[in-house]
Amino acid sequence: LPGLHVFAIAFALEVSVGKTNTVMALNNSNVLLPCTFISCIGFQDLVFTWYFNSTELVADPAPLPLQIYHGKIKNEASEPTVVWHNPRVEFVGSITKKDYNISIVLNSVEFSDAGKYTCHVKNPKEKNAQHNATIFLTVVHKMVETDNTVTLIIVGVVGGLIGLLILFMLIKRVVLFIIKKTQDGKKECLVSSSGNDNTENGLAGSKAEQKAPPKA
Repeated sequence: LPGLHVFAIAFALEVSVGKTNTVMALNNSNVLLPCTFISCIGFQDLVFTWYFNSTELVADPAPLPLQIYHGKIKNEASEPTVVWHNPRVEFVGSITKKDYNISIVLNSVEFSDAGKYTCHVKNPKEKNAQHNATIFLTVVHKMVETDNTVTLIIVGVVGGLIGLLILFMLIKRVVLFIIKKTQDGKKECLVSSSGNDNTENGLAGSKAEQKAPPKA
């Protein structure tokens, strides 16, 4: 059906920046901006572009600073070639794997580099199908260590409660064991006492109830 064919073409190209779309970098450091794409039917003369703080995709060549890297890939057997790039942007991708890597590194980041980075791919082989993914960069003066105090307190409290529960169960078992032994001992005493009474006092014809034979 024509509708199903269009649906398959529309979703054949997919672009991803990984599991998380946020990156934090230290001021004046180098930061990796990851991006990969997949194409179910292959590609020919594929074009990929990285944009910075662009609200919408623009025609090539884009005015600076919207476009920071522009490259092309002829086919699956060819490595990407650069068309234009910002001097501080370095291409570190490769297409040797199934997930084609078109990641870049932004060198010597500054606070003004913080913002939205969009990785855009267009594949003429898929009737110029286009797809993009966005990653957000935050630049900080220094990395802040995560305070795990609250987490440690919670873990300690939970561990203490579990320990108390285990101790309570052990004490309960010991108490029940002692009570059982005590009850068993009382039963043995009662049985022994009842046996003595029957032998000496309670049965007719016992020695206690025998009378001397009458004299003739």
